[in-house]
Amino acid sequence: MVNYKDLGLVNTRDMFARAIKGGYAIPAFNFNNMEQLQAIIKAAVETKSPVILQVSKGARNYANQTLLRYMAEGAVAYAKELGCEHPEIVLHLDHGDSFELCKSCVDLGFSSVMIDGSHLPYEENVALTKKVVEYAHQYDVTVEGELGVLAGVEDEVSAEHHTYTNPEEVIDFSTRTGCDSLAISIGTSHGAYKFKPEQCHVDPQTGRLVPPPLAFDVLDAVMEKLPGFPIVLHGSSSVPQEYVDMINQYGGKLEAAIGIPEEELRKAAKSAVCKINIDSDSRLAMTAAVRKVFVEKPAEFDPRKYLGPARDEMEKMYKHKILNVLGSDGKLAH
Repeated sequence: MVNYKDLGLVNTRDMFARAIKGGYAIPAFNFNNMEQLQAIIKAAVETKSPVILQVSKGARNYANQTLLRYMAEGAVAYAKELGCEHPEIVLHLDHGDSFELCKSCVDLGFSSVMIDGSHLPYEENVALTKKVVEYAHQYDVTVEGELGVLAGVEDEVSAEHHTYTNPEEVIDFSTRTGCDSLAISIGTSHGAYKFKPEQCHVDPQTGRLVPPPLAFDVLDAVMEKLPGFPIVLHGSSSVPQEYVDMINQYGGKLEAAIGIPEEELRKAAKSAVCKINIDSDSRLAMTAAVRKVFVEKPAEFDPRKYLGPARDEMEKMYKHKILNVLGSDGKLAH
C-alpha cells in the first residue's frame, strides 16, 4: 500500500471547494510520458496553479503503474525544484471502468480516482460508484462519478451518441454514492473529432466549422439541484485550429477536427464546473511540433531534438489554458 500523502500529492477536496467559491476551474491534463509531465509541471509552477495529472487506463498500461508512482513523486519534487514551495498536485485515474482498477490505483498512490459507470443501468452505476467511494474514502482518496454519456473516442472509452445528464437524478446519485465530484454530459465530447460536420454550421467570415453550443440549461439545472457541488467536464479540448493546420501542413491528415470553443469553457469555468479535462489538445501540440521537425530537418534522429520542441509547445498550450480559459493561475493555497 502506497499512501499518496507520502508522495507529496493532495486530493481534490480543498482545491475544488476553493475553485467553486472563486469562479475558476482546475486544469486536469492527461499525460502518458515524461515530456507531457515536464510541460504540465512547468506550466503549473510558472502560473502558480493547482493541477490534476490524469492517467487513463490505457495510459497506465503504457507508462507502467510502478513508474507512474515514481513519476508522480518526481513531479512534486520537480515543482519544488522549480521554486514552488507548496505544490498542489493530484494524481487522478481518468475513466476507471472497474472497482478492481480503482482499488489498484488507490493502493499504488493515486490521490483521486474516477469510476465511470455511466454506460451501466442507473442502479448498477450507483452501486459500483458507492463501492469505489467506500474503499477510497478509507484512505482519504477523492472519487469522481459520472452521469450521462459523452460521445466520441478516448483510449478504450467510446460512444456513438450523447446522453445528456438527467438533472432529476443528480441528488439521488450524489447522496447515495457519496462521490466527491460529478462528471456530467452537456455536449462536450472525447477526441479530436468531437462533432460530425452535419452537427455544425459554417462561420461565414472564416469558412470554418462551428460546433453546436453546450447545453448550459442542463448545467444550470444540475447546479440548482446540487448547489456548491463540484461538477466536472470531460472531453473539453478546444482542438486549436493552428495545430490542426500545422499537422496538415507537415504531412498529417486531420480532416474536420473540431473541439469546444474556449469562450464556452470560460463560461463553464465560472460556474460550479471546477475541473475541466484536456487531453487531445496536448496530443495535437506534440504531434504538430514533432511533424514540423521531421519535415524541416529530415536527417534528425535524436529524440531530444524533436521531443524538446514538442515539450515546449505543450507547455505553451498548458499555460494558455490556465491563464486564458480556466482562470486557475495564482490560486495555490499557500
